[in-house]
Amino acid sequence: MFPEYRELITKLKTTDRHFLQLFDRHNELDQRIKNFELHLEHRTHEEIETLKKEKLHLKDQLYAVLQGAAAQSRTSA
Repeated sequence: MFPEYRELITKLKTTDRHFLQLFDRHNELDQRIKNFELHLEHRTHEEIETLKKEKLHLKDQLYAVLQGAAAQSRTSA
């Protein structure tokens, strides 16, 4: 996810608690969705779709934080 921000992600995971919480929740949902799709855990199609929407919302939030942090680092450089 967001390979162009790999270094910034690493930095934010250690310096921005909110970013770390979003990142961890996104990864948790990603793994749960994979488990459901592999039938390792059972959920309805609607439940899986709800989780996918939440995951996408988290990804959007992560991207916004990354863009803001990248812009801020460019202006302070």
